Amino acid sequence: MAELIFLTGPTRSGKSHRAVEIAKAWGENVVFVATYRSDASDAEMAERVRRHRAERMAAWRTLEAPADIAQALADLRPTPSGALIDSMTLWLADRLDQDDGSLIATWERQLDGFCAAPHPVIVVGDEIGWSPVPMDKELRRFRDLVGLLGQRTASRASEAWLMVAGCGVRLK
Repeated sequence: MAELIFLTGPTRSGKSHRAVEIAKAWGENVVFVATYRSDASDAEMAERVRRHRAERMAAWRTLEAPADIAQALADLRPTPSGALIDSMTLWLADRLDQDDGSLIATWERQLDGFCAAPHPVIVVGDEIGWSPVPMDKELRRFRDLVGLLGQRTASRASEAWLMVAGCGVRLK
C-alpha cells in the first residue's frame, strides 16, 4: 500500500505550499497533477496557476486535468517517485454535472488507485463548510460533496493534516 497524505484547510492556508515541500523530498521524478482546466478568460486564476508553478521544481512532470487520475498515474513511464494532486476540490467542481452517487464512487476508485500506487501520493483538498449554509442549492451540494470526499480521503490516508495560517495540525 502506498503512502497517501491528505492536506486540507481553508483558502490561502498553505496547503499547496506544504504539499510541494513534502514532495520535494521525493526528488525530481515527481508528477504534479493539476486538476484545474485552464480558462484563458480568467486572469486571476491564471495568476494563481502561475504562482503554483513557480513553487514546483522545474524537473517535475505535470499531468493536466486527467479524467481518471489514478489510471493516468499508473500509465506513466518512468514510474514517478511520488505524485501531488492539487486539488480534489477542483476535480470535483469539474464534474458537478454527475449525480452524487457516481461522483462518490468515482472518487473511491481514484483512492483505490492512489493506495495501490508504487509511490506516495499527496491529495490537497479544501475545507469549505465552515461558513454559513449557502442559500443556493448547488452551492450546498458542492459544499457537502467536498466534505464527504474529504472524509473518505482522510479515512484512507496514512497521514491527514489541517493547514491553518501556514501551520499544519496533524489530524492522523
